[in-house]
Amino acid sequence: QVQLVESGGGLVHPGDSLRLSCATSGIIVVGQHMSWFRQAPGKEREFVAVIRPGGSGTSYADAVRGRFTISRDSTKNVYLQMNSLKPEDTAIYYCNVFYRGRDYWGQGTQVTVSS
Repeated sequence: QVQLVESGGGLVHPGDSLRLSCATSGIIVVGQHMSWFRQAPGKEREFVAVIRPGGSGTSYADAVRGRFTISRDSTKNVYLQMNSLKPEDTAIYYCNVFYRGRDYWGQGTQVTVSS
């Protein structure tokens, strides 16, 4: 059974950094497209970043490119390093994998950027 558990969110000031983690079970992350999405209050869930299987690279939403970095270890964990955070980055951040025909989501971790 696939499970995703996010952690690392919190309340930070503009310009600060946070590192989110996604601990997985039931999959090997290096073999999957692993993504981060976010949902701000009153808005649709939106794509943030993806890391492709093996050495196939990464992609980012325009709003975060150059500030956020997605990475993974060799087995179970995916990370999102977020630098130069802005108030508009405030959202619940979700880890995602599409595996054997269905989407899996974690419970999310809250990131709040406020002065």
